[in-house]
Amino acid sequence: MKLREIYKSGKTVISFEIFPPDNAEAVEKLFTEAGVLKNLNPAFISLTHSASGKNKENARKIFLELKNDFNFQIMPHFTCICSTKENIDESLDFFKTNGTENILALRGDIPEDKSIICKNFCNAAELVEYLNTKTDFSIAVAGYPEGHIESPSIKADIENLKKKIDSGADVIFTQMFFENEKFFEFLDRIEKAGIQKPVAAGIMPVISLNQLNKMTRLAKVTIPEKFKEKIISRQDDKNYIRELGIEFASKQCLELLEHNADGLHFFTLNRSYSAKRILENIYGGSYGKS
Repeated sequence: MKLREIYKSGKTVISFEIFPPDNAEAVEKLFTEAGVLKNLNPAFISLTHSASGKNKENARKIFLELKNDFNFQIMPHFTCICSTKENIDESLDFFKTNGTENILALRGDIPEDKSIICKNFCNAAELVEYLNTKTDFSIAVAGYPEGHIESPSIKADIENLKKKIDSGADVIFTQMFFENEKFFEFLDRIEKAGIQKPVAAGIMPVISLNQLNKMTRLAKVTIPEKFKEKIISRQDDKNYIRELGIEFASKQCLELLEHNADGLHFFTLNRSYSAKRILENIYGGSYGKS
């Protein structure tokens, strides 16, 4: 089912993001976790893709196993910063052949090795426009409640999002955020910009101080001071931080549900435990299948 239909249900859509590991042990662990995620009945999962295109064959093998063995509906990420039109066409053929209906279109992070950057696509809006000439897939794009880290202003960031929507995107998936007010302000800004598309809220359950520090280095993400202080105070206690992350994200999701969020998209880091606990907390009882 295409995204544009999935988000017409009137209910908050639950989905997960996972990434393709690059070693056999981690792949086996992913498949174990995928079994738990499957029992949580997501509408679909998204599968990330390296902007540099490395390990493409490994990623496709994992895609096929997740699709065929777990019967997941999968939304692959398409990045364009290092892709030619021929690269994109070849990927489209592969995913069309294997039953894909949805794509998350991204520019991708600029690689350290600038020599591998291609010039066919400068941004995600150009990729969305091209994809719409080649396929009838439903296309999602990224949105940034606090602005993209490279954007000069919130205004410029919303203008860029509008270009992606006007190029033919159907759904917006946000970067992680930890203050719901930032998300609500984002919804107000895009509405004023004339954007009327479903928005899935990106939720990242915190599991460590290192993870939190990495987030703030790579993205514009505000961490509530009291929350961060609690993590720092017991930074070596992994179980405490994981439980704190679950508690925080559960409260966050409950408020988003109260505001009729179109979707909750969990960045799982290939782990099922926190997502399962959060869904049980917000929906009650034993969520999903037993």
